[in-house]
Amino acid sequence: MKEKNEKLVLVVCSIIALFIGAAGMYLLFQFFPNTTTNINKSEKEVTVNDKGISDAVDKIYDSVVVVQTYKDKQQISSGTGFVYKSQNNKAYILTNNHVINGGNEVRVVFTNNKQVETKIVGSDEYADIGVLEVDDKNIISVAEIGKSEDTKLGDTVFAVGAPLDDAYSWTVTRGILSGKDRMIEVSLSNNSSSDWIMKVMQTDAAINSGNSGGPLANSNGEVIGITSLKLVSSGVEGMGFAIPIEDALVYADNIINGTKIVRPYLGISMIDSSDIYSLYANGFDIKNNDTKGVVVASVQNGSAADKAGIKKGDIITKLENKQISSVAELRYNLYKYNVGDTIGITFLRDNKEESVKVKLTSSED
Repeated sequence: MKEKNEKLVLVVCSIIALFIGAAGMYLLFQFFPNTTTNINKSEKEVTVNDKGISDAVDKIYDSVVVVQTYKDKQQISSGTGFVYKSQNNKAYILTNNHVINGGNEVRVVFTNNKQVETKIVGSDEYADIGVLEVDDKNIISVAEIGKSEDTKLGDTVFAVGAPLDDAYSWTVTRGILSGKDRMIEVSLSNNSSSDWIMKVMQTDAAINSGNSGGPLANSNGEVIGITSLKLVSSGVEGMGFAIPIEDALVYADNIINGTKIVRPYLGISMIDSSDIYSLYANGFDIKNNDTKGVVVASVQNGSAADKAGIKKGDIITKLENKQISSVAELRYNLYKYNVGDTIGITFLRDNKEESVKVKLTSSED
């Protein structure tokens, strides 16, 4: 009996404890409703916007023209250009020299399909700049000029041009600025060796035959370069190049103002020391084929090189202290100087290194 009473007491106490606990929890939530634990999680919001460039394209589109070059009434090439300046009732169109080179007549087609014959103001082969002139009543729009020097790698850029011999005129291609101050060797003829080095911007915007001379613009629709060339190879994709607009304008303004572009002239013909075929064809037997430099193929009588004592067969290896390994490098570095400057030239003669001072002249001296 005593044991039964103890069990009853235990059950009653458990029930009472349960009710007291429940009541306590009720009172706790009633009088302390905000007693909670807050965990703050800090997150950085990232918003990605891929805005189109249609407004930028609209700004420049009507300034772009298709350039058609003729020789004796026969079309020999086509490319692109753009109206970059209008003054004194005249409008000026920038394009590449290689687009209009060899022609005696150039016509341009505007976006309204109006074809206009132009005046060829002039061009420069090494800068690859050509300038055309039309009556400003014919133009629709003038391109806004930007600054390539303000651009950064990864900036959005786009090109407008007439690829594939104007079959797809005013095609817009978009990409990014892939590189600045690229030094690209180019050939100005059909020779296997390069003739010149151009400082250009690199882009992955699609550049095709016929785009030459057209604008490369930033996302604000401002021209920052002139599309000039692309690398063509089975292992290369998306490597196009444009002349910085600042460089192009210097040459264009000189052409318009009638300021003659004069470059230093040594008075020699040259062959790359690595061009074994050309050396053999010109009667040279260069035993040390590891020599990097430029072989002097001939020297013009009375020229700057002749007066300095440079002779046929010499291998030029340095201009001042700059190592020279190709004709393109020699020209690029030579043209940094002015007519009248005196520079040092180092060369090999009979495998012995010699140096001379040369006072630079022009081809007309």
